[in-house]
Amino acid sequence: MQWSKSSKWIWIDDTQKEDIYADFYGSFDFDGKKAAFLISADSNYCVYINGKYAFSGQYPDFPHHKVYDEVDVTEFCRKGENSILVTVWYYGVPNMSYYPGDAGVRFEVYSDEELKLFSSENILSRKNPAFLSGFKQNITSQLGFSFSYDTTKEELLTKEDLCGFKKSTELSLDIKLNSRAIKKCVVGERTDSTLIKKDTNYYLFDIGKEEVGYLTLKVKSDKKQKLIIAYGEHIVDGGVRRIIDERDFSVYVTVGEGVTEYTNYFRRLGLRYLEIWSESEIEIEYASVLPVTYPLKKIDKIFEKPLHQKIYDICVRTLELCLHDHYEDCPWREQALYAMDSRNQMLCGYYAFEEFDFPRDNLLLMSKDDRDDGLLSICTPSGNDLTIPSFSLHYFIEVYEYLVYSKDLSLAKEVFEKLKSVMNVFLNQMENGLVKNFKNMNNWNFYEWTENLCGYDDDKTDRFDCALNCLLSIALEKFRNICELIGEKDDYVSIRDELNKNIREKFYNPKTGLYIDTLGRETYSELTNSLAVLCGASSGGEAEEICEKLTSSSLPVPISLSMICFKYDALIMVDEDRYKDYIIKNIEEKYEPMIQSGATSFWETEMGEKDFDNAGSLCHGWSAMPVYYFCRN
Repeated sequence: MQWSKSSKWIWIDDTQKEDIYADFYGSFDFDGKKAAFLISADSNYCVYINGKYAFSGQYPDFPHHKVYDEVDVTEFCRKGENSILVTVWYYGVPNMSYYPGDAGVRFEVYSDEELKLFSSENILSRKNPAFLSGFKQNITSQLGFSFSYDTTKEELLTKEDLCGFKKSTELSLDIKLNSRAIKKCVVGERTDSTLIKKDTNYYLFDIGKEEVGYLTLKVKSDKKQKLIIAYGEHIVDGGVRRIIDERDFSVYVTVGEGVTEYTNYFRRLGLRYLEIWSESEIEIEYASVLPVTYPLKKIDKIFEKPLHQKIYDICVRTLELCLHDHYEDCPWREQALYAMDSRNQMLCGYYAFEEFDFPRDNLLLMSKDDRDDGLLSICTPSGNDLTIPSFSLHYFIEVYEYLVYSKDLSLAKEVFEKLKSVMNVFLNQMENGLVKNFKNMNNWNFYEWTENLCGYDDDKTDRFDCALNCLLSIALEKFRNICELIGEKDDYVSIRDELNKNIREKFYNPKTGLYIDTLGRETYSELTNSLAVLCGASSGGEAEEICEKLTSSSLPVPISLSMICFKYDALIMVDEDRYKDYIIKNIEEKYEPMIQSGATSFWETEMGEKDFDNAGSLCHGWSAMPVYYFCRN
């Protein structure tokens, strides 16, 4: 359905503030067969029809690439007059998963194809009285704000009693709106939870497995009081690890005297455990989440070995938990779309779900990033002026793989100019036949979470890293393959061979038979040497020798779960028959300990929650790679 010219972007006033909740109220007559609701907002929205929750969830986008939802709301409508309440949460503060635009909402309501209600100055609006606007307490720098909600300030809205409402302010915004290309997430029935620990004014609930959803609770209190509700993936310390450095995994809900039921439809929580502190004793009928899932069709896979079946099933569960409006690295700590992480998730998803609309949409969204330096931002969409240059090269890999698996040539054609512009950034960074590191203050020269490869203290000095040059070589190869498939000219066809020659000449140490990580530093890692084989800098007997070292654990810096696919792929490239059993056995050795520990999703690293100064994620999309190696043949 197309937007009319009648609706306008509106807000409660003409000021821009941070962490603000606004209500917009209207009514319409319905006597048709179908009711449709069109809406777009910055930053997030929740729609109630006739006092009942209908749907929520703004697609994460850019101000210059704004997305709208069209939702069938017939089931919520009745014949005659219907009321609508749209609550909009404007974040206002940029982070790694949010690029701020102007506070506002635009919507239209149709009965069949007749426009019945639309956003304009005639829509009544106010600041929401129950949410604490301006609270501005971060959960994490990636997730953004927590919330504080007072259920005693909720108001039953009727046409006769609209307390605090006034006409809305129309905004002078000319924004082209793009329809959402993927499905909306589905809100499920409340997940069971078990009270496993109770103390004075303290309650700890176990949901029984890793889950992602909206907080929901029902409590009885003898007075008005504020609840502090913390959430987490483990209780290694005897309870939820709420405070980790500057992170605070908690939200606040104030309940009144008597029975209170509350669900928050704005903030998805990634968790297994909920912890509640009250001011005085309360009775809790339930405290859990409503699962939020993206609708997928799982492809049944049966494996003879029970361990392989268990690994596969948990990998698929991990993929599902890390996929909502876009791919997410982890649902607990960040919920952010990275080019590198999403490549792993897409590749596994081609086998687990045979899903192509979702990866296409993510790849297109990443192409809409528009940094001054021409690189992709650290995440998409991101208002944080930070980039990991090497991740821009992973984008070439995932675009090529999407093309191969989906047979859809249109996406590559649509993002072709973006690929060229990103490639030119790296080629302009070359000096003496190699690409040097990016040393601006907003460049993080990261490759993986291992020694020597996660960025240095001297990142602001000139340096030549083997991994970056190998990834550039691989990106050049994928670009050439893309050009061949879509019939475009490859302007860089002669560069890759010369680059590989220089990689070998500058980084290969014939005394050790290995590639050093950085010029001037004799350190060796599995990732660097895996990439040297994959990009073709090493071949023949030299590559075979490197693979022998990769499988003998003789390199001082082992590869991490995030990048282990490059090690496996290097082994497959050199001699698949010889190394396929090693790969399967290595997967078993890495994943079985997680299963034995009770994992219901796979971890960010093998250290689990202890990693990253006790902030390790226990559900990370990049760790689902066994799906690919179990299914590829």
